[in-house]
Amino acid sequence: MEKKIVLTGGGTAGHVTPNIALLPELRNAGFEVSYMGSYDGIEKRLMEDYDVPYYGVATGKLRRYFDLKNFTDPFKIIKGYYEAKAHLKEINPSIVFSKGGFVSVPIVRAAHALHIPCIIHESDITPGLANKLCIPLAEKVCCNFPETVSYLPAGKSVLTGSPIRRELSEGKREKGLSLCGFNSGKPVVLIIGGSLGARNINLTVRSALSQILKDFNIVHICGKGNLDDSLNGIVGYKQFEYLKEDLKDVFAMADVVISRAGANSICELLALKKPNLLIPLPASASRGDQLLNAASFESQGFSLVLHEEDMTPDTLVQSLQELFCNRQSYIDNMTQSSQLNPIATIMGLIEEYRLK
Repeated sequence: MEKKIVLTGGGTAGHVTPNIALLPELRNAGFEVSYMGSYDGIEKRLMEDYDVPYYGVATGKLRRYFDLKNFTDPFKIIKGYYEAKAHLKEINPSIVFSKGGFVSVPIVRAAHALHIPCIIHESDITPGLANKLCIPLAEKVCCNFPETVSYLPAGKSVLTGSPIRRELSEGKREKGLSLCGFNSGKPVVLIIGGSLGARNINLTVRSALSQILKDFNIVHICGKGNLDDSLNGIVGYKQFEYLKEDLKDVFAMADVVISRAGANSICELLALKKPNLLIPLPASASRGDQLLNAASFESQGFSLVLHEEDMTPDTLVQSLQELFCNRQSYIDNMTQSSQLNPIATIMGLIEEYRLK
């Protein structure tokens, strides 16, 4: 049987980057890879750099709230189902791997109708609506958290963790220090405040800057449009809107990390064994998934958690100092995790089920 696979997932970058992380291993294993997503979503833009044939289908968003589009989007999903079916017949893959998001629903359902096995990956503790619709059709459901198993059909769940890009583990500490101009022997804290909803973290970090700089060098990824030019030139503080190629070197340099608790982000911290302080998005600003993610990592001994409603410059500094003092225990716990080899585990499932 030919080794052909269709990857799908989209709507947000978090539904695409794990697929990108799988690409090198899939190609090394001899798979011919295609990608299926929406006509012009973020998944199409992200895949343009990877020389993967892309097939667009009509998609409709799945909403839990009232919106007039709820009356029209089901017809888009039906159209996408038939488009996906035609594309799958043309590609003739032996398996489909879905990272989820609403764009994946018509594709997974079309694959099931054509008797093409599907493997699904669920990032968060509780499955999102799109994956809930697809899980009954899947052979296996990969997940990041032990707690997720209770939400999945018996025998379908596999605790894998989330695939992360191999290059993130190939950074050089010296390059990171040079990039940031850090010359002192102080430990480095990486603050990732660039994602949606991180304004409060950025403001609190800057309010606590003088306190943190007494003990740490700070590299602050603050997000597009969030640079504070008045802070340029402060010794030991370097800010970036975002980092791409240099991110691996900054990770290598960081002794501890402060971050939100998005599933893919914290799985990267786990894979890199970086002691971390998680400040999850509050329930008022999300469906509560980051709170659950953070609680899971805290209970497994991977993370220290500071809730946003408790965050002040003083509590942030205290939590950071506690994290740094106990950093080795977090590293030891992460080293013992069963979620450290997600790509190999997922590749094993793909190889197994493509033959069924």
